[in-house]
This record gives sequence, C-alpha cells and structure tokens, in this order.
Amino acid sequence: MTTEAIVTRPTPGSSRRPRRGSGIYPTKPVKNRLLRVLIKHAVLASFLFAILYPLLWMVFASLRPSNEVFTTIGLFGSSFTLDNYVQGWSGGQVNFSQYFINSTIVTVLTIVGTLFACSLAAYAFARLEFPFRRTLFAIMLATMLLPTHVTLVPQYILFNNLGWINTYLPLVVPHWLGVEAFYIFLMVQFIRGLPRELDESARLDGCGHFRIFGRIIMPLALPAIGTTAMFVFISSWNNFLGPLLYLNRDSLKTVPLGLSNFLDSTGASTYGPLFAMATLSLVPIVAFFIVSQRLLIEGIATTGLK
Repeated sequence: MTTEAIVTRPTPGSSRRPRRGSGIYPTKPVKNRLLRVLIKHAVLASFLFAILYPLLWMVFASLRPSNEVFTTIGLFGSSFTLDNYVQGWSGGQVNFSQYFINSTIVTVLTIVGTLFACSLAAYAFARLEFPFRRTLFAIMLATMLLPTHVTLVPQYILFNNLGWINTYLPLVVPHWLGVEAFYIFLMVQFIRGLPRELDESARLDGCGHFRIFGRIIMPLALPAIGTTAMFVFISSWNNFLGPLLYLNRDSLKTVPLGLSNFLDSTGASTYGPLFAMATLSLVPIVAFFIVSQRLLIEGIATTGLK
C-alpha cells in the first residue's frame, strides 16, 4: 500500500503571514540602513567642516571690517564689507591685477613646457630601445631624492651669469628641458600600460615615432596629461621661493610675492586686504581643478573608444 503525500497549497483567500515591507510590519532593515547612511554622512560632513574651517575663516575674515578680523569669535562678524577687496586690489604700489597677469604668464609657460618635455621623455623611456635606457631611467629617479635647496646656489650663479635675473626665464626654461622627474615617471608608468599592439598596427600603416606619439599615445594618455597639468599648475601658481630669488622688480612679481607685500616686519601689517587677495588667489586654482577633473573623467571614459 503506497502512501501519497498530499501538499496543500494556500488559496488566494487563505490567511498567510505577511512579509516585511508589505505595509503591515515596519521595514526595520530599511530604516536601519537609512540610519547608518545618515550617521556616516554626518561624520564625513563634520570631518569636512573641520578640514575646511581655516579656509572658511579666511573667506569670512576678508569680508569683515579691519578692526574685527581677529576680535570676532567664529565665522560671522557684526557686518560685512568689501573694502578689504578694494583696498587690496588697488592699494599697493602695483595694482594686484598685474600680479595675476604675471602668475598666469609663468604658469601657462610652465605647464606647456612640462607637458611637452616630460611627455617626449616618457615616450622615449617607455617605447624606445636605446643603450643604457634602464640606467638612465634609474638616474632620473635618483634625482627625485636630491633636495631642491642643494641646487639653489649653483642655479642662481648660472642664471646670474646668463643675465636672466629679473626675467621669467629661470622660472620657465628649466621646465622645457624635462627636469621634473616625477611627472616623467608618472607618464612612463601610464604609457607602459598601453598595449604595444597599437604601435605595431600604426607601424604597418607607415607611421613613425612622432606620428605614433602624437596620434595614438597622446590621445590615450589624457588622464596622465590632465593629472600632470593639474599638479604643475598648483605648484607653479603657489611657487614663492623661485620668484623671491629671481624677481626683484614689483612689476614682475607673482601673486605669492604680491601677498607678502601686505606683511610688514614693523607690525603694520594689513590682514584684511591680505585675506581678501588670498581668497581671490584661490579662485584660479579651484577653477583649474574643476576643468582638469572633467578632463580626467572624459579621458578615462573614452580611452577604449579612441
């Protein structure tokens, strides 16, 4: 005699235990997940505020009257004024717009020269075969361990003998000669990650090294180029020691030297205009960072398509 198992399925009208999230029971997992997300964002926002507080304090201090710059506790003062910006922009011996123009000239020439020289050197180390390539690459990396201050005196003597003092040549020309080992190393590592089959296909079509470099490697290396341009812009725009050594005339000074004019060793420093011009000097850096970030995203997204 066989026994058959009878499976009873619930009918549509039968009573079943409702699942969570059906409206009868509260969605505890969803609420707990939302609570954890809110706590994480609150912690991150608090850390971000702590990091940005000095910058926010400088911005709000530039909008206070001069007598309330250091006497006010917190960010907000009793009133807001733009007198610090007016005084800082046109109150010095040279209009502050001249400092912006000088910094722009030096920074643009530095970026173009660094990208040109470092990309060529990186392509040579990554793709060309020549004697002592590994040795020369190791020597180039070893120069990164050499402190910058060691070469200051020999460089100043060289540029002084060439008659380059009080010109932008000492600040620009070295970057056209591929002296930035870090940026060369950055581009070499990126180019090495590109498949060599692309080069071989281009050679079959009759392309030489310069056409391969210009039409294949450079379009694919946009992320490395954007990163290098961003780093060079920040370092060149904020460079204080180089212009301090080689530029003595006020008409040639850059933004960092222009900001130092507001500080007086006798105690008669004008901090309100100083904070106002320092706030304006950050605008090009933030704008260039946003543009470079967009270039990085577009370069990464279209690398495979190109």
